[in-house]
Amino acid sequence: MGTPALKSPGTEMRASADSESAESRKYLRLVALIATFGGLLFGYDTGVINGALLYMRRDLALTPYAEGLVTSSLLAGAALGAVIGGRLSDQRGRRSAILILAVTFFTGALACSLAPDIAALVAFRFLLGLAVGGASVVVPTYLAEISPSHRRGRIVTKNELMIVSGQLLAFAVNAIIASTWGKHDGIWRWMIAVAVLPAVALGLGMVAMPESPRWLVSRDRFTDALTVLAKIRARHAASQEFEEIKRLAALEATSKRLGWAALAAPWVRRIFLIGIGIGVVQQVTGVNSIMYYGTRILSQSGFGDRAALIANVLNGVVSVAATFLGIYLLGKIGRRPMLILGLIGTTSSLVLIGLFSRWFEPSGVLACLVLASMVLFLSFQQGFVSPVTWVLLSEIFPLWIRGLGMGTATFILWVVNGAIAFAFPSLVAGVGISATFFIFVGMGLFAGAFAARYVPETSGQTLEGIEAGFRQV
Repeated sequence: MGTPALKSPGTEMRASADSESAESRKYLRLVALIATFGGLLFGYDTGVINGALLYMRRDLALTPYAEGLVTSSLLAGAALGAVIGGRLSDQRGRRSAILILAVTFFTGALACSLAPDIAALVAFRFLLGLAVGGASVVVPTYLAEISPSHRRGRIVTKNELMIVSGQLLAFAVNAIIASTWGKHDGIWRWMIAVAVLPAVALGLGMVAMPESPRWLVSRDRFTDALTVLAKIRARHAASQEFEEIKRLAALEATSKRLGWAALAAPWVRRIFLIGIGIGVVQQVTGVNSIMYYGTRILSQSGFGDRAALIANVLNGVVSVAATFLGIYLLGKIGRRPMLILGLIGTTSSLVLIGLFSRWFEPSGVLACLVLASMVLFLSFQQGFVSPVTWVLLSEIFPLWIRGLGMGTATFILWVVNGAIAFAFPSLVAGVGISATFFIFVGMGLFAGAFAARYVPETSGQTLEGIEAGFRQV
C-alpha cells in the first residue's frame, strides 16, 4: 500500500475565488461559526480535566488508577460516540446529528457537575464523551461538505481552532476559579458546569442552519440541495457544483448500499487503513498527556499546584496561536509535508522533556524548562499535526461512506487517546516522567515513517476529485 498520487480528472470542477459572492461568503462564515461550537465544547470538556483533577483528587481521594479512570471514561465514551455519530449523521443528516449532540453536551456536563461520587462521575463523563466523539466526526464532515474546495482546508481547520480555544477557555476558567475559591470544596464542579453555556448556544444556533447539500443529494433531495448551495455559493457555481455532486451520487447509487461490504474493494480498504493510521498518528505524539495532565506535570516538575494551573494557561494560548498559523499554512503548503514537518517538531520536543526531566531535579528551573518544551511541542502539534489530521479525515472518505469512514477512523483515534490517558498517571508513577516521554518519542518516530510512506496529498481538489483519484490507483 503506497501513497496514492491523487490527480484531478479532466471533468473535475475547478473551484476558484469567484465561486462565492459576498453574500454567500458571509452566510458560509455564519454556518461555520455556529457548527464549530461543537469543537469549542469538544475542547472545553476534554481540557477542563487538566485542572479539575487537582481538586477531584483532594475531594474524592483519587489514586493514580482512579485519575486515569476518571480521565479516560470520557474518551471511552468518545470512541463509541465517534461510531454512533458517524452512522447517525449518515442516516439522519449532519445538521440533525449536531442538534442531538448539543442536547447530549448539555445533559452530560450538568450531570458531571452534580455527580455524588467517583462511580457516578465516571458514568456521566462517559455520557459526555459520546457527545465529544460524535462532534469530532460530524462537525468536520459537515464543514467539509458545505465548503468550496479552495477554502475547505481553512474552514475545516476553524473547528480545530475552536477545539484549542475551548481548551484555553477551560484552562483559564480553571485558573480563575482556583485562584478565587481554591480553598473551598467542590470547585471542580463549577469548572465542569461552565460547559452548559456553549451547549445551549450550539443547540439554538443549529436550529437555523442548513443541512449539508451533499447529504441531501445522497437522499435524492435535489431541490433542497440546490437551495442550500445557492445560499453558500455564487449562482453559477452552485449549479455547476450541484451537477457534479449529482453525477457522482448517481455513479454510487448501488455502492452506497454496501456499508461494511464496500471494504471488499481494494481502493476502499486502502482509504480506511490510511484514515485509521492518520487517527493513530495524531494521538501517539502524546499530545493529550499534556492537554489532560499538563498541570500535574508542571506541578511535579517544581511549580506548586496553583502556579502550575496559571502556567498551564500558556499552553492554551500557544495552542490557539499555533492553530492560526495552521490555518494560514493550509492555504500555502500541502497536507502531507505539513504533517511530516509537524511530527518532526513534536518528536524533537518530547526528546527535550525526557532529557530535562532526567538531568534536573524538581525545581523552578526544571519546571520552566519543561514548560518551554511543552510550548514548543504544542506549536508543532496544534500548528501542523492536528489541523491536517481533521482536514484529511474529512476529505479522504467517499460521500456514501463518509460517516462510516470518519466514525471508524475517529473511533480508533479515541481508543488510542483513552488508552494513553488511562495509562499515563500509572506510567509516570511507575517509571517517571523522563522514561514515559521517551516512550512517546519512539511512537513519534513510527508515526513519521507512516506519514511519509502512506499519507496522500489532497490539497486543492474537490471531494469528488479526491475519490476519483483513489479509484484510479
